[in-house]
Amino acid sequence: MILSSLNLYQYRLPLDVLLPVGKQRIDHRAGLVLQACISIEGEYRQVEVDIAPLSGVDINQQALVGFSRESLAQVQHSLVELLPQLCGQHIDRLLEYANTSAYPSLAFGLSLLHAKLSGKLDAIRPQTATVPLIYHPTDAGTDLLDNKIAALGVDVHSVKVKVAQASIEDELKLIYGILRTRPDLKLRLDANQGFTLEQAIEFAACLPLDSIEYIEEPCQNPKDNVEFYQAIGMPYALDESLNDPAYQFEMQKGLTALVIKPMLLGTVERLADLIDTAQSYGVRCIISSCLESSLGIHDLAHLAAIFTPDETPGLDTLSAFSQDLLISSGKKHCLTMAQLELIAQHTLDLTLQSDSSIAKGEER
Repeated sequence: MILSSLNLYQYRLPLDVLLPVGKQRIDHRAGLVLQACISIEGEYRQVEVDIAPLSGVDINQQALVGFSRESLAQVQHSLVELLPQLCGQHIDRLLEYANTSAYPSLAFGLSLLHAKLSGKLDAIRPQTATVPLIYHPTDAGTDLLDNKIAALGVDVHSVKVKVAQASIEDELKLIYGILRTRPDLKLRLDANQGFTLEQAIEFAACLPLDSIEYIEEPCQNPKDNVEFYQAIGMPYALDESLNDPAYQFEMQKGLTALVIKPMLLGTVERLADLIDTAQSYGVRCIISSCLESSLGIHDLAHLAAIFTPDETPGLDTLSAFSQDLLISSGKKHCLTMAQLELIAQHTLDLTLQSDSSIAKGEER
């Protein structure tokens, strides 16, 4: 399977509602679309992937911290240099470059492109269920939040709630307000390493523990998580800790789940290995959004169906987007390839390749 064409596009999608990135907020999402085409016995297969490191600046023009170390500009520059080397090569070269890339988002995108071109996602129905995201609204009234909770379907059993964003008092009101409306819900709290150990213990001591599934990254220093668990008995999950390039899974007291953002992790193979290792210790693995476009979310839903079929993924971030990208999620507007800005384009001259093959045949 030879890569007969590679096209690179960029996009910028405005958000209708500000989205939280840790304690920061963003009002748009930018990324790249890498499109590839292969020829198989005269037939063509074309696929696209979303490559979008979670970096850049927030609404206050401050650099986003705690997520992607690479910038979109770095990834774009790397791809512009890489594409001419890939065009005309076997698709396995995608994996070679993915495994050596210093940029996790690029490694993930190239390995995902290989999986899609190989047809590995074709027979899998994507996960359609997701865990709704709830966070303290800084740019919308509380009515919007109340309506969202009231509108949750009876088939929704868990929600994810951002904490360590506002005062402890306000966040306790938020949590108890959710449970007052839907007392049957289980809450997955996400602190994004926003509490000191003392703050985490103070906060958790005021919570109805029976209603809490776990809390993600409760402490600023992850080494304090075990002490937090011993003090409160609330299970915790890891998220940001996985972004460290040196991270290796290690079982700890109280660790119940890994919340995995593939765009921050690296190759699909690394994703599969981490899930296999964690699950062997009884630790749940939940594939989560890195605020990707509808194209990216669609692919993550496929990966969740493949690697974590018994877990509901955390992919409830598209409601904030003003429009979809290539794959419709039901929004009024869905951008097509023709509406994206073309950055680089490389096409293999199949006529010349065919003439060369004929010539080699005649030499024999």
